[in-house]
Parts: sequence; structure tokens; C-alpha cells
Amino acid sequence: MKHLVLLGGGYGNMRVLLRLLPNQLPEDVSITLIDRNPYHCLKTEYYALAAGTISDHHVRVTFPEHERLSYIYGDVTQVDMDTKQIHIAGQDSVPYDDLVIGLGCEDKFHGVPGAEENSYSIQTIEKSRKTYHTLNSLPAGSIVGIVGAGLSGIELASELRESRSDLKIKLFDRGPRILNAFPERLSSYVHGWFDENNVEIVNNSNITKVDPTILHNHEEQIHCDAIVWTAGIQPSKVVRDMNVETDASGRVVISKYHNLPNDEHVYIVGDCASLPQAPSAQLAEGQAEQIVTILLKRWANEPLPETLPKIKLKGILGSLGKKHGFGLVNERSITGRVARLLKSGVLWMYKYHNG
Repeated sequence: MKHLVLLGGGYGNMRVLLRLLPNQLPEDVSITLIDRNPYHCLKTEYYALAAGTISDHHVRVTFPEHERLSYIYGDVTQVDMDTKQIHIAGQDSVPYDDLVIGLGCEDKFHGVPGAEENSYSIQTIEKSRKTYHTLNSLPAGSIVGIVGAGLSGIELASELRESRSDLKIKLFDRGPRILNAFPERLSSYVHGWFDENNVEIVNNSNITKVDPTILHNHEEQIHCDAIVWTAGIQPSKVVRDMNVETDASGRVVISKYHNLPNDEHVYIVGDCASLPQAPSAQLAEGQAEQIVTILLKRWANEPLPETLPKIKLKGILGSLGKKHGFGLVNERSITGRVARLLKSGVLWMYKYHNG
């Protein structure tokens, strides 16, 4: 019996499961999924959980069931590729024949003193819960500083504005304009929404130090009652500790078949993989589709395709509270209620097909 081990129950490995089960999994293959949580988490919605506009239940999806699928819940501490074993804190190690690593990412603090110790996060469901308790326990009139004005920072700031209209929110952006990599029309729309809703955008910021209640921006000291860090990501520590080739961002270099160049039994999916596109749930799912194709061919001793099709991404959608949004769909900018409805529809469809 071949043993496929999936590390992490995120978007990539969830798609692997749903493509293999119930009918595609060969009779001589069993699967073990290892994750710290007993459910699939909708990481793209953590901003709303942290802001307090949705409940914990809304960001959880039940894992599928199958007679040859088992689960182990715990923290992975090491991937030993020499012995083909997965080490888990406080538990027996787990052997594998094939391995798909989808352990996701962590905050990247860029060496800023105090950033890790003195800021809150929305990178995991546990950290998002802690952030929720902190933000929603602040007294009226408190100041919240959000460092990083990418998609996560923008969605958190806008959702928090709807959740706590009494708070003062400051969004720190390194660029000269928010969403600098997007078309100017989208940037202007989002900036206008924040102006109308009294969210202060601090452009051209450079956070050099984070104290418990002070953000050091260039030479200025800015008081904040709570600080949330959304300024960059890096692969999980387990992946960073692996003896593998990485790119400039620390992501693992993979072959065209999504496995390690020197090990066809170890695949990397999602935020840890070095790919031309920016990490996203869509990209992880696209990878997973191709990984399943490769696994099935290798298990059946069939030749692999010379090339795999380019993973096509449908676009990017972001929310500005519950009624407005923005996005790029088929390279077209969309804003307002239509964008927000599209994002809500995508989320509903995902939960419907995966729940």
C-alpha cells in the first residue's frame, strides 16, 4: 500500500483531497493529512474574523471522509527526506511514500525590532482570534495601526471600520499610493473609500521599530493602542529549515511537475512554492490540480506530459466592508457593489463545493 501524506489542510491540499476522493484514489494508495486544526480554514476571510464581523464558525470547513483517508492533528516539527519521515510534536513520526507540503506562510518582519513581539497577526486562525479579542476589547477612541497596505491590510482596515466605527484607524503603506501595483483607477477608488470612511492612510511609510504602543515611522513616533502586522509573508519555519534550494523570497524551487528537482516524491504547493505568480488560494488550487494529475500518472507508471498548461488565474477580488469592493477580473478593473457581490459569490461557491 502506497502512503500519500499531505502536510497542511489549506487550499492546495484540500483540492488534492477533493480531486482524488471519492473515486480517483487508486486501491493501493492511502492518504494521511496532518494539520494542527481539525478543519479546513478559510484563510482569505481571517481579516473579517479579526475585525469581528463574522464568527469563527464561518471560516471553518469540515474535512472530507473516506475509508482510506486518516487525519493526524498536531504541529509538524521536521520533514526528514532522508528517512522519509514526518516528525510531529509529542507524537510518533509518520512515514510517507509521496508527500505534498502545503504548510503555508508566516508573517515576515523584515528585521524590524519589536515587530514580532509587539504586533498582532491574521496569519493563522489562532492568531486571528487573539487579534479579534484585542481589537474588540479596546476602549472607544483607541488608535489601531495596521502596518502593510496589501490586500490583507486593506480588507482588515475596512472591515474594522464597519465593526468599530469609534476607533481611529491608521493604515501604513510603503508606496506613494495605495495598491501601487494595481491600475490607478482601483488605487484611487480604494483611497477614496478610506477618505470617506475616516481611515487615515500613511503613504511612503518606513517602520523602523515597533514598541508595545509606539510605531516608529522614519523619525516620527506614532502612538497606537494596538498594532496589526500585514507587511509581508515568508514560508513556514518547517519549510525554511529544510535543506532545499530556495529563491530570493525563501520559497522552494520546484520542477515543472511541482516536485523538488532532486526528489520526485516531494511536492510543494501554495505559499511555500517558488512560482512566477504571487501566492494566492487560486494558485495553490491550480497547482493541486496538476499535482493530482502527476501523482496518478506516476502511480500508474504512465509517461508524464512534456509540459503542463500554465495555471490561469481568474483575477483578484478585495472587499471594502460588506457593501463595497474592488478587483481585477480578466484584466478589467471593477469596483463598488458588483465587486463585493462577486467576492461573496466566490466564497459561497467555495464553501458549497468543499463543505
